[in-house]
Amino acid sequence: MKTEAAVSFGEKLAASEQFVALFKEGMDLVGAAAAYLDGEGRKEAQALPRPAALAYAVESMRLTTRLMQIASWLLLQRAVNEGELSRAEAASEKRRIRLARQDAVSSEDLLTELPRRLCELVELSLRVQARIRHLDGLIYEPASGAARLAPPKSPVAGQIAQLRAAFAQGSRA
Repeated sequence: MKTEAAVSFGEKLAASEQFVALFKEGMDLVGAAAAYLDGEGRKEAQALPRPAALAYAVESMRLTTRLMQIASWLLLQRAVNEGELSRAEAASEKRRIRLARQDAVSSEDLLTELPRRLCELVELSLRVQARIRHLDGLIYEPASGAARLAPPKSPVAGQIAQLRAAFAQGSRA
């Protein structure tokens, strides 16, 4: 009898229309952030008082880094979907991508002084990153997800195994 491997939900999702929508959303966000930071954001930053200008610089740099990681991950998954890379090759390349969540480091007071559009872009990037981190876990760490979903072992199972082992030894004697 032939046994088939389980289908990975994460891999199916990564090759679905939902991934295409996530890809578009992520890449549109990269473009919107770049346009803002190079245009209107630059002008807004010049008008900020020194502490807020420093917070703007920090938050915009973290936003840019986060978006570069998001874009790298999305492009890597698209390459797998299009057959340019195998899942194993992507896993090897993926180790260079850091998807760790980065909350704002500026104080709440300073964040309220930052331009509203920068704060919106930061929040949107964190949401997209959270979705990507979840999908990444489903694709590249399926065992951890399966372990969470697996039913707990019976407390009696260990005792039954010991009894079987004891009876097996007794019948050999």
